[in-house]
Amino acid sequence: MTPGPLDLALGAGFVLLNAGLSALLGLGLARTILVAACRLVAQLTLVGLVLRTVFGLGAPGPVVGVVAVMALAAAYEIGARQERPLRGPWRYALGGVVTAGATVIAVAVGLAALRPQPWWNPHALIPLSGIVLGSVMSGIAIGLNGFTAAVRGERAGIEARLALGATRDEALAPLVRSAIRAGLIPVLNQMAAAGLITLPGMMTGQILAGQDPEGAASSQILILFLLAGASGLGVTGAVLAASRRLTDARHRLRLDRLA
Repeated sequence: MTPGPLDLALGAGFVLLNAGLSALLGLGLARTILVAACRLVAQLTLVGLVLRTVFGLGAPGPVVGVVAVMALAAAYEIGARQERPLRGPWRYALGGVVTAGATVIAVAVGLAALRPQPWWNPHALIPLSGIVLGSVMSGIAIGLNGFTAAVRGERAGIEARLALGATRDEALAPLVRSAIRAGLIPVLNQMAAAGLITLPGMMTGQILAGQDPEGAASSQILILFLLAGASGLGVTGAVLAASRRLTDARHRLRLDRLA
């Protein structure tokens, strides 16, 4: 049940409607909406062609290569979404390394549960890695952006606590907790709404493909558990690492390390 050109054109009508409303209300988003839609079509079409080639090769190298490219793209997006990013390579490296680590752990657990043969089966490894990367990327981007903004906005309070003898961990603890909570909100909302308010994308796709709804539900539960675990590890690790980067061993605030 693959949608044809007319079906896609019908769906695109909603995008055009949003762009029209944006222009009518003066939101300034019409161009952004249209460019995003064009990018979506181009990127997914290209990805479909690449994945068809990779699936046909039957070798682990290209599969792992695709996952690595996805991880690099996630690292770039995390850095690009920061209003006041860390200076230098830290802008992309911090979020990228933490994202990769959390994703590897979650995907390893997922592969152990799904038991694809071989383990690098592209039908399992690539989609699983992609959905985990996307969730972790969003959480870390939100957490880091909120944390750096809060540190900059509350500079006087932080330095006052440090001057009164607080360690850097103690001085930044409220901001760290707030940033981690913010970063976990998307995946927590996704878990709370699953089934009751919305059917998650993976489950919807499996049902549309003709799979038994009960089996699709079990697979989706596993995926959401993996997303929650990976997001928790990723957001916590990234915010804690950023708190270390923005202070030093002498318990001083180092806002000069922000761009």
